[in-house]
Amino acid sequence: MHIEKSVEVGGKKLTFELGKLAKQADGSCTVRLADTMVLVTACGAPTERTGIDFLPLTVDYREYTYAGGRIPGGWFKREGRPTEKEILTCRAIDRPLRPLFPSGYHRETQIIGMVLSADGSNDPDILALNGASMSLMAARKIPFFTPVGGARVGRVNGEFVLFPTHEERDAGDLDLVVAGTEEAVVMVECGAAELDEHILLDALDLAHGAIKKIIATQREIIAELGIEKDEWVPPENPWPEAFEASIREQWRGRLAEALAIKGKLEQQDAIRALRDEAIAALPDEDTAEQGPWLKKIFETMVKEITRTTILDEGRRLDGRAFDEIRPVSCEVDILPRTHGSALFTRGETQAMVTCTLGTSEDTQIIEAFEGESRERFLLHYNFPPFSVGEVRFLRSPGRREIGHGNLAKRALTPVIPSEEEFPYTMRVVSDILESNGSSSMATVCGGSMALMSAGVPIRKAVAGVAMGLVSDGSRHVVLTDIAGQEDHYGDMDFKVTGTRDGVTALQMDIKISGLDRSIMEQALEQARQGRMFLLDKMAEAIPSAHEDISPYAPRIVQIKIDPDTIRNVIGPGGKTIRSIVDTTGARINVEDDGTVQIATNDEAAAKKAIDIINGLTRMPQVGEVYDGTVRRIEPYGAFVEILPNHDGLLHISEISMERIPDIRDVLKEGDVIKVKIIGIDSSDRIKLSHRVLLEEEARARGEEIPHREEPRRDNRRGGRPPRSSHHKKDHGGGRR
Repeated sequence: MHIEKSVEVGGKKLTFELGKLAKQADGSCTVRLADTMVLVTACGAPTERTGIDFLPLTVDYREYTYAGGRIPGGWFKREGRPTEKEILTCRAIDRPLRPLFPSGYHRETQIIGMVLSADGSNDPDILALNGASMSLMAARKIPFFTPVGGARVGRVNGEFVLFPTHEERDAGDLDLVVAGTEEAVVMVECGAAELDEHILLDALDLAHGAIKKIIATQREIIAELGIEKDEWVPPENPWPEAFEASIREQWRGRLAEALAIKGKLEQQDAIRALRDEAIAALPDEDTAEQGPWLKKIFETMVKEITRTTILDEGRRLDGRAFDEIRPVSCEVDILPRTHGSALFTRGETQAMVTCTLGTSEDTQIIEAFEGESRERFLLHYNFPPFSVGEVRFLRSPGRREIGHGNLAKRALTPVIPSEEEFPYTMRVVSDILESNGSSSMATVCGGSMALMSAGVPIRKAVAGVAMGLVSDGSRHVVLTDIAGQEDHYGDMDFKVTGTRDGVTALQMDIKISGLDRSIMEQALEQARQGRMFLLDKMAEAIPSAHEDISPYAPRIVQIKIDPDTIRNVIGPGGKTIRSIVDTTGARINVEDDGTVQIATNDEAAAKKAIDIINGLTRMPQVGEVYDGTVRRIEPYGAFVEILPNHDGLLHISEISMERIPDIRDVLKEGDVIKVKIIGIDSSDRIKLSHRVLLEEEARARGEEIPHREEPRRDNRRGGRPPRSSHHKKDHGGGRR
């Protein structure tokens, strides 16, 4: 059955269409906003996957360039591995949907989003999120019962905008993506320009209102289609209740003692040893069957003890207060040859962060629907296996690494100086050396210090802290600076970054429903206090950016030239600019707007390159004096090069205060002579004089200038020649 239904949010129409495309998928729909349209499908395997205790959900999203009327770049002219934007969109779809599947559902499930049309103004990512929920709701055999809606909120000139265009996002100071159910927000991704926490809460409320309308439309579609889900019965625990009761009675007390051990690895070793002891105590004939049962029961008990310790006993497992941050240490400039470096340690989480400075040639080219763009601030996050004491192959960055790196980049972007202020490409790399929670926030703190260590004049320092929540429905506790176990067994992971003046980024994932505004306010206020504490600690290590960059970083000098003179610098086939590079050793990049960047560690080489470029682009003016080089001699005068690509005629009568019978008696090719521009005619031909400089010197000495009868000039003696098609040096006067 074909159905099409629209909902208006923020004055814009969002349209769902089902029953027309991809009808063999378990569920499929298209979602359209203006001329941007996304197809999303959902498929589930018919049987449960055995031997696993997790949901095998796969989310894929592709932005095919044909949707925007473009052909991919590169040799193969087709899309390759997913871009970072596509990977981040996959995460934004997966994170709100995964917790809403019923516990015990272990069928292979796949969601695929394909952008079919892109108008260049409306981002398809939020459409894919809404389409994923609609497709899952339409899939009869997939037990997904709670629809999700997604909305983006911008803020332009102090006013909120729902589903803002790219232009509105660029002009605004807020980019907020929210996913939620009818009852509550379940995911937040946000970038902001140091906004107050209450502004963000108002934006969340606005987004949730739009989400409720979108979900209502999804429910209307399901009702009109008459879709009834296939019955799904959650699997029961395979072990008898008596077995679980026995394990709990025998081992829960000692397990609580093991969880009280401070130190991540020491605690893990104690729990593992206790579990192995419990398995060894099983009858030999039952070990194969009951061993996996016992491991599952132990994991359940760890979660229960962690939560009850917080809710019932009012304390955390590591003994900290609920709003207390683990011990922090900060160091900068610890790596001798990097341009900037910082080591940030908080508890058992440690990040080594470096900053490398480059030229405009090092910018990253981003290919998107809207065309190519260049990114001059890069941030890469690495999570090697040794950081958690594991053995694992090193591979290219996964979705987690890309997501954490993007969050840290979003947090720092608002304080990055403009290209006019600091004409460098900046690459920050965070290597996590130890991890026990909140490594992305350690990256933000370390990244801020590494930028300052490299001499980047960031406007303010940025810090980040991860907040958590434990709730049983009637009671709740907000935790500051959550450790890994509190993140894993808690109900919320809420990361907040910002300066002393406001929030720059948010990321939130919630596992429970019914999170009201008061809890959000408490979490944001605790995060603000934690952020101030961290900023104070960071300021002790580096209060402001270093005044100078590293001696190993390239010195970039930026000058402006007339765009019409760029061809003089480039030369035919790039010959001129290659000659400048070979002569000076400097790296030179020329932009279309006339911006020229000269990068070198040698100050003299930079000055020489500037002089050459100025000479190639400068327009000589009457009255200016130059040390010129004689390039050609004619009976009526000499052609003297005063600047690259600029020569003028030094007439024989303008060489000396005395009359010269033969010019070759006083000048030869290659001689250097000081000349002054005494005229530029309408054809840009330059007239030079050495005689006027001699006369000026004589007057300065108080000498009388003798009168000299000027010879009658003709074309052979430097008069203005007739126009010809020859090179300018064949004219009777030089050109600019």
